[in-house]
Amino acid sequence: MGRITEDLIRRNAEHNDCVIFSLEELSLHQQEIERLEHIDKWCRDLKILYLQNNLIGKIENVGKLKKLEYLNLALNNIERIENLEGCEWLTKLDLTVNFIGELSSVKTLTHNIHLKELFLMGNPCADFEGYRQFVVVILQQLKWLDGKEIERSERIQALQNYAAVEQQIRDQEKAYCLRRAKEKEEAQRKLEEENKNEDKKKSSPGFDGRWYTDIHTACPYAMENQDHLQAPETQEEQHNTKTSDEIEDDLAFWNKPSLFTPESRLETLRHMEKQRKAQDKLSEKKKNLKPPRTLITEDGKALNVNEAKLDFSLKDDEKHNQIILDLAVYRYMDTSLIEVDVQPTYVRVMVKGKPFQLALSTEVQPDSSSAKRSQTTGHLLICMPKVGEMITGGQRTPMSVKTTSCSSKEQTNPSRKRIERLEVDPSKHSCPDVSTIVQEKRHKPKRMESQPQVEPSEEDPDFDDNPEVPPLI
Repeated sequence: MGRITEDLIRRNAEHNDCVIFSLEELSLHQQEIERLEHIDKWCRDLKILYLQNNLIGKIENVGKLKKLEYLNLALNNIERIENLEGCEWLTKLDLTVNFIGELSSVKTLTHNIHLKELFLMGNPCADFEGYRQFVVVILQQLKWLDGKEIERSERIQALQNYAAVEQQIRDQEKAYCLRRAKEKEEAQRKLEEENKNEDKKKSSPGFDGRWYTDIHTACPYAMENQDHLQAPETQEEQHNTKTSDEIEDDLAFWNKPSLFTPESRLETLRHMEKQRKAQDKLSEKKKNLKPPRTLITEDGKALNVNEAKLDFSLKDDEKHNQIILDLAVYRYMDTSLIEVDVQPTYVRVMVKGKPFQLALSTEVQPDSSSAKRSQTTGHLLICMPKVGEMITGGQRTPMSVKTTSCSSKEQTNPSRKRIERLEVDPSKHSCPDVSTIVQEKRHKPKRMESQPQVEPSEEDPDFDDNPEVPPLI
């Protein structure tokens, strides 16, 4: 059963940044709430409160909501109108489809002078003869009743016949109260019978038809081993038997005729809650029966597993000597639900308990590995450095380029070869050839021509000896 808690109110106060003390509108519908509590202490500034389709049996703990203008309590188990005198600014009250049989309880609303709209359709009192005339006379401030406008002529006519109508209402109320008392007794009797049946089921014999008060003394050791080593087929048969029994009980419950009373609504909800718990237990047992997935074989080999069914890409980054795993984790999943384990030969990622494991082709360094997650895409990026020295292929390339460049230079510049062979050879010359040296110097860069070492010869056709030109320093 649901209860009104601070966490529940905050989760329904997103439009107010989860701040509850200044909250003006709150919706707590379809929460299986049985009791109204804490709202008048935590949300004093409420103006609109939605509580429809719950199991609230009494109007309480709302009297301090002075600013409350609209209260919706439709589809609940309310049998009486009460405790609304403190809601000074209450303008609209919705009590559609409840169990209000004491129509005279509407007199408590006479203090709510700002009340303009009231909904009581779907209640037992709405079937009383003279119901509308009675409410119109009692609540003079009302403008609308059950979605229909109250005209002045209708109110005058109701005042004229009020004495007879009031007596009719009292008689019908007494008959309804007697009927409700019998319904409560019948519901109490059914509840006691159900509790007895459950106790009998709990104290029924064991699976072999024998009674055991102490398993260790009554059952031999072999029987204990059989319990612990029960075959999976026997367990599955028991699960199937339980499921079929539950289905039969469920069909019998829904096919059984019942009155529309607060007790029947509670009984229905408890039955549904019981089914939900049984289903949860069955699913837990099935999970326990399921063998765990094998990630590492007996010989220590890591298997490739993708139980989470995630897209991924594995890249071998030779430039940085590392392996990069890009795992497409769900974008809105909390990072606390992800566990990363890097080993020398494999990497494992647990995503909400489901394993993703990938065997690596080369050995990596777990201590130097890193894992990062993208804030936009949610992808998980795992960088794993390889074990061993850096690849030297990048250094060999410039060496080869250097050698080829030197050879090309030697081929393209034959004059340099002649310069290297300019040695004084006594067999050919007795002194160096000056003309050759001057020729070679002319092919040097211009920045070297600024410092000539040898004067040009007069035999050079381009030479023009101008005496007026000063010598170069």
